[in-house]
Amino acid sequence: MGYAKTNRGVVRAAVWAVLLAGFGLAAQAQVSSIGRKQMGPENDKPSLLSKVTIDQHLNEQLPLNLPFVDETGKAVTLGSYFGAKPAILALVYYNCPILCSEEMQGVASALRMVHLTPGRDFNVIVVSIDPTDGPAQAAAKKTIYLKQYGKPETADGWHFLTGPQSSIDALTQAVGFGYVKIKGPDGKLDQFAHASAIQIVTPQGRIAQYYMGVEYSPKDLLLGLMEASSNRIGSPVQNILTYCYHYDPTTNTHSLIIARIVQIAGALTVLLLGGFMLLGFKKDIGGSKKV
Repeated sequence: MGYAKTNRGVVRAAVWAVLLAGFGLAAQAQVSSIGRKQMGPENDKPSLLSKVTIDQHLNEQLPLNLPFVDETGKAVTLGSYFGAKPAILALVYYNCPILCSEEMQGVASALRMVHLTPGRDFNVIVVSIDPTDGPAQAAAKKTIYLKQYGKPETADGWHFLTGPQSSIDALTQAVGFGYVKIKGPDGKLDQFAHASAIQIVTPQGRIAQYYMGVEYSPKDLLLGLMEASSNRIGSPVQNILTYCYHYDPTTNTHSLIIARIVQIAGALTVLLLGGFMLLGFKKDIGGSKKV
């Protein structure tokens, strides 16, 4: 009997150790405290990705005089959407194979649970980093994500822009959005390696907050928009980046590089192991009771 109790005690201790380890791994994927930015060692990243960065330029003034074209073909400036309300800014490209779509789906899904209205309370500004994109591609993307958002009456609050390389360069530099042009499956230099992030911008066009990844908390978006509307600047967040698909011509395949994937997979593995150990512990107790 003493042996059985001791054995159960050992199993219980092991279970808690495994579960605590799992929670520790999961916690590492959360937003860090102010000023902390954690990334993997530089030698863990392909050299290509050394220029694929998100440098958080909080309180940076966006160049509002930059010329762009909206999804209707109308010539506009970036400042057309500022002055009265904050904005969500997303830098993507409209022919992106996977990640840009995931990012915009994440925005639309989160905004469905935010009790603010695009066009009335804030603007959504999506800018292509590909100078070959035009109004037709922009309009097609707007149709997709406005439909996903489910409120067609807010169309005036969604803006999908394209523009010349000079405007793209000035905007990406202001945001701290680093990307690299790469070859696609056809060998043409027409795809981009980039990280996924959105920015909250004040009515005056200053960057107030960064949100990384492709899934966004509705609560965080609401808070970010409310603070930005009062011209309050947020704090830096942990720079765990989600990278876009890139084409590997040596294997003729696409691969997805996600900095979080090791942490998440590790946490799931540990938690599953903990579940099996708990089941074994329950069986052990049941067997002891029968004896």
